[in-house]
Amino acid sequence: MRVTWFGQAAMLFEGAERSVMTDPFTPDVLGYPAITETADIVLTSSDDDDAHCRSDLIAGDPVTCNTLDIAGDGQGEAEVGGLRVRAIAAEEWEHHPRGTANQNAMYRFALDGIEIAHMGDVGNALDEDQIAFFEGVDVLCALTGGPPTIRLPDLMHMIHRVRPKLVIPIHFRTLAYRPANIQWLQDFLDHFNEDDIDFAFGPHADLAADDLPDRTRVLVLDHLR
Repeated sequence: MRVTWFGQAAMLFEGAERSVMTDPFTPDVLGYPAITETADIVLTSSDDDDAHCRSDLIAGDPVTCNTLDIAGDGQGEAEVGGLRVRAIAAEEWEHHPRGTANQNAMYRFALDGIEIAHMGDVGNALDEDQIAFFEGVDVLCALTGGPPTIRLPDLMHMIHRVRPKLVIPIHFRTLAYRPANIQWLQDFLDHFNEDDIDFAFGPHADLAADDLPDRTRVLVLDHLR
């Protein structure tokens, strides 16, 4: 399976049978290049956030799903384009600069034998049900820029509890997207030993279920330029 990071929370997972895009954004809003790659399925964490919901901008006539529709007010499971998707409801940061804490969802699915989870746009510490939702995850797409998404100590609490095999940082400050209130990636990496961090030195990485580490490692991708 090939993984590509486009910036913010947008990722493409290309498996043997299907490809899945997560949380595509509006380029003009964030400053990242437009996403030109196609996908079979596009999953979003909400339908009202230009930084996370622009499935309409993805070419290739994909099957699209706002995973909050699956989660409802709690959690649920549904088939989307032949892919089994689980989702759980979450909220943005209660002190968001927009003044509102909007609902969104965190979601997970399996591709090529790898359990993948995406944290959506959650902004609060996770409760016990939300932490349990991530149990058994192989690859965690983790929000690592701090508020208005989850604070790093709260994120690390979840990571230590569920122990994903691989953490891919997303949603942090970059030279393309640099609002002053979002943290640089190093703040997150400081929570790990240097020996547990790998750098792809580009936007792509190839993953196989048999090659995943037996303890939590971090894989840093650069955004597609």
